Amino acid sequence: MKLAVYSMKGAEKGSITLGRKLSGPVRKDLIKRAVMAELAARRQPYGSDPEAGKRTSAAYHGRRGIRHSMMNREMARMKRITSTRSLYMRARFVPQAVKGRKAHPPKAEKVWEKKINKKERVAALLSAAAATLDRTWIEKRGYDLDYVKKMPLVVEDGLEEVRTIRDVRQIIDNFGLTEELEWLGETKTRSGKGTMRGRRHKKKRGMLIVVEKDKGISRAARNLAGLEVCEAGSLGVEMLAPGAEPGRLCIWTEGALRKMEELA
Repeated sequence: MKLAVYSMKGAEKGSITLGRKLSGPVRKDLIKRAVMAELAARRQPYGSDPEAGKRTSAAYHGRRGIRHSMMNREMARMKRITSTRSLYMRARFVPQAVKGRKAHPPKAEKVWEKKINKKERVAALLSAAAATLDRTWIEKRGYDLDYVKKMPLVVEDGLEEVRTIRDVRQIIDNFGLTEELEWLGETKTRSGKGTMRGRRHKKKRGMLIVVEKDKGISRAARNLAGLEVCEAGSLGVEMLAPGAEPGRLCIWTEGALRKMEELA
């Protein structure tokens, strides 16, 4: 597949030929598997204290004829407190008792990791990258591309050396993505208790700029809401297909695409 390469002013400058992997069919099943594996790897194990609910003097007295025996007393045979007068015969330890242990608590030793073969992960990464180069998949994800005449967006390598936010805005405007940038700047307040837990505003995930080597572009674009910059060697499937939905709007540099070709 042959793609046009544009200058930072939006004029066509040359072309680049892509291999079979980056122009092949989009495998949503592989992409979903890889994204789920990446999200699972970021999961932090958690669990309750193994001794929670078990620190008690309660004991079960089941024999007949002994002190505190529970036989013939019309009460459930479970561990009970017998050492104090105020809590005499109060049930403890068992899950159905007040202050008892949990029946099936979360365990810290649970393994959250989901394994995926190396070849499958690479195939998913190339498939997700192929979706970002296809106008149909980008529109299917929900982007409005009526004002974008040039697609896919492959830009010269000089984009890596942009140092100011003003220049980044100008480059995005040159490709007709002004409305997309404005939409990313809009904020909405989250409903529910998340507002008091440090996540009051919802964050949107917008365009992704993929470069071969970061020479200042990430510092220039870091204050633009929803805009992300990533080196081709550090790309993950979840970055190209957030939520396992392929077709994220990406601006590729020529060198970044050549780097991806090396994976194929």
